[in-house]
Amino acid sequence: MAAMPDARARLLSLLSLLQTPRLWPGSELAQRLGVSGRTVRRDVDRLRELGYPVHAEQGGSGGYRLMAGAAMPPLLLEDDEAVAVAIGLRTAATHAVAGADEAAVRAMGKLLQVLPARLRRRVDTLASATVAHPFSVSTEPVDPDALVVAAAAIANQERLRFRYRDERRHVEPRALVTAGRRWYLLAFDLDRDDWRTFRLDRVTKLDATGARATTREVPGGDVAAFVASRTMRLAPTYPADLMIHAPAAQVVDRLGAPPPGTLTDQPAGTCRWLAPPDTLEWHALRLASIGLPFEVNGPVELAAHLSSTAALFQAATAAPRR
Repeated sequence: MAAMPDARARLLSLLSLLQTPRLWPGSELAQRLGVSGRTVRRDVDRLRELGYPVHAEQGGSGGYRLMAGAAMPPLLLEDDEAVAVAIGLRTAATHAVAGADEAAVRAMGKLLQVLPARLRRRVDTLASATVAHPFSVSTEPVDPDALVVAAAAIANQERLRFRYRDERRHVEPRALVTAGRRWYLLAFDLDRDDWRTFRLDRVTKLDATGARATTREVPGGDVAAFVASRTMRLAPTYPADLMIHAPAAQVVDRLGAPPPGTLTDQPAGTCRWLAPPDTLEWHALRLASIGLPFEVNGPVELAAHLSSTAALFQAATAAPRR
């Protein structure tokens, strides 16, 4: 077998192979790299000297595996992996995880510095085509350690204990769900013998117990839909009766078909919209997206919410510019 001409290139190729999460027999590595088994062993020793924790398993079914170490060594990423990481870092910079935004910006800067031009263009194209939702719900930042503990407990099917609104909870975690800028933990509450959804920014003193969690199926089988239905119950909802100063066809064009609720044309080029029950915030969002003059026939709670929201915008635009 002809040896690779550049030992450094061979070392990088070996590292790239070992970063695939599997056990690599020495003979297969030697064949992939075009070298002898002795050279593979020397290269593995060199990687260990550079800080990469390469574990060797002896025996006929043995081989080499890259393990987790005490420090973070440099990683080799394929093109699609690098693009995915860059996009993920951009997303993390806007999520409500304590310290994640600053860390994501620093990591993204390092990655973009070495990213080839062709990959930077792919990342920039995706970024320019993505718009942040202006009505994302703000929340307190989530402790990143809580995310790690919860995610590990879910992966290991392990029970959790924590405090939630000054109450001790003992649960079997099922999934982490993001909605806007909020993180939710879906879990089976053992004391209440029922499924519960917890806002992770309100969880404190989170600990894995080491006890095995029972494998349970979420009602309906769809985790995201189940969490959405539970969180909607937490906020009061109202039907809305609105008079919009435009024909129904024009409103449908802006709401999308089929529109929620019913739209009925009225005299003088107006229409009446009976919107189904929803939160005041979501009603306001829909009305803002229409961009047409309207009147609120009910409920009074919606009129009050729109009035207070308008006052906030008015105050923001009335302030002297710096």
